[in-house]
Amino acid sequence: MALEIHILDYGDIELESSFLVLGNNCGRVARVPVYGFLILGGAYPIVVDTGYRDNAIMESLGMRGLQFHDNMIENQLAKHGVKMGDVRYVLHTHLHIDHAGKDDLFSMNTTVVLNRKELECSVSGLMHPQYPKPDIQHLIERLHTQDALRFLDLEITGVEHIMDGVWCEAANAHTEGSMNVIVETADGLACLCGDVIYNFNDQIVNQVGQTQFMEPQVTGNHAGSKRSEKGAVKKLLHNYRYLLPVHDQPALIENQQVVGRLGMQVPGPIVQTVPKRNWFAV
Repeated sequence: MALEIHILDYGDIELESSFLVLGNNCGRVARVPVYGFLILGGAYPIVVDTGYRDNAIMESLGMRGLQFHDNMIENQLAKHGVKMGDVRYVLHTHLHIDHAGKDDLFSMNTTVVLNRKELECSVSGLMHPQYPKPDIQHLIERLHTQDALRFLDLEITGVEHIMDGVWCEAANAHTEGSMNVIVETADGLACLCGDVIYNFNDQIVNQVGQTQFMEPQVTGNHAGSKRSEKGAVKKLLHNYRYLLPVHDQPALIENQQVVGRLGMQVPGPIVQTVPKRNWFAV
C-alpha cells in the first residue's frame, strides 16, 4: 500500500547547540523546528508525535518555545482536511517533552501507541525533567481507560504492525524505549526516526568532529552508549530511502548517503540536492 507522509509544523524551540550535536558550538543558541507527521492514504489517518504542550513548559529545560496559533495541532491537521476525531492512532517515537505534549487533546477513542519500555523510562527519573508531569499523568489515565493505550514490546517482537504499510521497530538509540515508525510509500520505505538524528548536515554529511570513514557523529542528548547511537544511525542509512527526524527536514538516502532534502511531504519534491561522495571508489 502506497502511503503519504505530511509534516506537521508544531513551532520551533531555541536550545543550546551542543544538545543537538555532541560538542558542537557549545554555549551558542540554536533554533530548530519541532515536527510531527500525518500518515494518509490508508484506512484511517495516523499521527506520529504531537509536539510540546505550550511555550512555558519548555522553560523547565532552559529552552524557549516558539509556538503560535498556526502551530496548534488541530490547525495543522485541518490543512489536510483532517479533524482530531478522525485520527485512529497517535504513535510516539518517544515521550520527551517536545513529542507527547498534545495527547490530551485527543479523545480516549484515539489509541496512543508507544513502546512499553518508553513509558517505563518516563517514570524512572533517569531523564527527568524531559518527561514532564502533565504529559505522563495523561498517559497513566489512558492506561486505565479501555483501548486508549496500546503497548508494543519491540525489544522482544522485533517489529509490530499498526496497519497495512505501517509498522514499528525499536530504535535502540536516544532513549531506552525509542521506536522508529516505518511507512511504505510509492517511492520506497520511509522511516520516522524521532531524535535518533537531530541534524543531517553536522552528524552525517560533514560529520563534525569525526575523522573516521563514514562515521556519523552522535547527538548531545542520549541515554545509551555512543556505540549504540552510531550503530542506530548507520542502520537507518542502510535500510531506508527516506529519513524523517523531528528537528530537521526529511532526507533522501542513496547508498547510505544523504543526497537530497525534501519539504513538507514524503514522497515529494527535492528542495535541496546534496553532493554525493564516492565512498566506494576503488
